[in-house]
Amino acid sequence: MFMLSFFVLLPLVSLAACAPDITSIPLNTIAKQHRKLYFGTATNTVEFVNDTAYRDIIRNNKMFGQITAANSMKWVKFQILNRFVQRFLSSTRRIQSHRRESSRSTTLTKLSNSQKRMVKFFVDITAYGTISYQIGLPMGHLPSLRFCLSCDDIVVRLLGDTVDKYSWDVINEVINDDGTFREDVFFNSSGTKYIATAFHAAHAADPFAKLYANDFNIEGPGPKSTAYQNLIETLKKEGVPIHGLGIQSHLVVGELPVNIKENLEAFTKLGIEVALTELDIRMTLPETPALLAQQKKDYETIISACNEVKGCIGITIWDFTDKYSWVPGSFAGEGDACPWDDDLQIKPAYFGIIDGFSK
Repeated sequence: MFMLSFFVLLPLVSLAACAPDITSIPLNTIAKQHRKLYFGTATNTVEFVNDTAYRDIIRNNKMFGQITAANSMKWVKFQILNRFVQRFLSSTRRIQSHRRESSRSTTLTKLSNSQKRMVKFFVDITAYGTISYQIGLPMGHLPSLRFCLSCDDIVVRLLGDTVDKYSWDVINEVINDDGTFREDVFFNSSGTKYIATAFHAAHAADPFAKLYANDFNIEGPGPKSTAYQNLIETLKKEGVPIHGLGIQSHLVVGELPVNIKENLEAFTKLGIEVALTELDIRMTLPETPALLAQQKKDYETIISACNEVKGCIGITIWDFTDKYSWVPGSFAGEGDACPWDDDLQIKPAYFGIIDGFSK
């Protein structure tokens, strides 16, 4: 469920040339023109290091103002402290490469326990290390938590030396689609108490950071969205420091939920900010002109909804190219979910994003 990740906002400086037909309308530039903090993408270490053409697109900071480590820093990647440090430093080098080539420093934004988010790299180290002490979890059965207790101080120190912190994802995917709480070792041991404990622990670790929850299937109204609204309202009343909600937005062509804008507004009315954190819109293969046209409309719809909500601060797509999309490996017979195709060429979806900001 959890991944070590931090979120970095990159300065608006062009570091590499992009395709001639889109240099005048790069996505991060458009997002910032419409008063969003960023437009970003997820990536993984292998493709970032080994694919030069791919890396050059990401390094254009007018195109992407932040990057997310999609899988490189998930909990399963970290078995012992030394491996953790090595992987953390490896991911950090990507951020430092942006800093060396830029006239302005980058900004870190999301340390979280979740598996995904902004360049974010999801961390839960402090929160869950604290929880294990407070609610007496069986440490012998929780090697991940034992590990977190060991590396907590190192994580905070390394991040403090690397980038400026903006926010942490503190909980990820804790509610089922029917609005009930997901059962796991934390819920089964403490009910919902671990949620407040995690937020307070994260706040204690970094009192100046904004703290987020993150989940999927909460783009439109429904039992899960209502459950999150109730949770956020309760946490707020109890004085728990929660500041934002990540709307993952893994969607299906032609099947977008209704009333997305209204749902985003319902969250922001609770006194938090929201962000689209893992946006992609998959289709049933093979790809057809009709499906591409519908995908373009769907990207326009979801971007427009965020654009029209003041408290929707930014958008991250879950990798920008079908070449490295997670979808085919998770949904049999589906794919082509991204705005760039396998050959790193833009698709109609790209212009759907532009149209969404232009509405």
